[in-house]
Amino acid sequence: MSRPLRIEFAGALYHVTSRGDGREDIFLDDDDRELFLNVLKETGEIYNWIFHSYCLMGNHYHLLIETPDCNLSKGMRHLNGVYTQRFNRKQKRVGHVFQGRYKAIIVQKETYLLELARYIVLNPVRARMVRSVKDWPWSSYRASAGLAACPAWLQTDWVLSAFSDKRTEAVERYRAFVADGKNQPAPWEKLKNQIFLGTDTFVQKMQSCITPNEDLSEVPLGQRRAMPKPIDHYVTCSNSRDEAIALAYESGGYGLKEIGEYFRLHYSRVSRIIGRQRGVVAKGKT
Repeated sequence: MSRPLRIEFAGALYHVTSRGDGREDIFLDDDDRELFLNVLKETGEIYNWIFHSYCLMGNHYHLLIETPDCNLSKGMRHLNGVYTQRFNRKQKRVGHVFQGRYKAIIVQKETYLLELARYIVLNPVRARMVRSVKDWPWSSYRASAGLAACPAWLQTDWVLSAFSDKRTEAVERYRAFVADGKNQPAPWEKLKNQIFLGTDTFVQKMQSCITPNEDLSEVPLGQRRAMPKPIDHYVTCSNSRDEAIALAYESGGYGLKEIGEYFRLHYSRVSRIIGRQRGVVAKGKT
């Protein structure tokens, strides 16, 4: 199976996650989290990264990173590699800390940065680790919401400026925006071709960043497949609604929420239908 291709370019915005090996914790105590933030700061200084949002959980972390210098892979090798070395030294252990490669989603800044920044800081609330987002000190929320000093390496101005030119008003609106996000569906419902979060035009532009002479055997299908057809097309060429739903989803161009809105179904039901259809296809091949 080919390894996912990394699309890198100057000014790219990524949502990055990395999990513990075997889903084990990568932070055993708050000192480990402080250690990670120090390595994060160091990585940003070396590779000129811009951090818009972050959240440290138990066995994984979330970052919203902008790379002015087209160097995500190099920076991630430093971040995870140096943290692994220092974590193992501190805990007097050896071996892997992170599970395989990190996951990186390419994000359209103007359309999805705010939504992702909110999603990231709400992770502890969704995981029921705290009741309120302000109670989790290991995310960018408190700094963005004016509840704690903002570290020099964290960029909060871009997010806040989306709400108002005046900081006090922007902070109040940001807090309300995050609070309103607790019941919103995950942005992954809008993910396209597995690694893009943006409009169709944005996806086409990102696909053009793939080197023309790249060996396509090394490019995952989801990243090189043609743009999806309108959902109406899948309805017309299918024998049933459920088959059309599965085909639309497998095209890589539509998330569960978009498909649900078209067929007037809740996205959780759409997910179940897709699961059943996959079972039908698998059974037919046996």
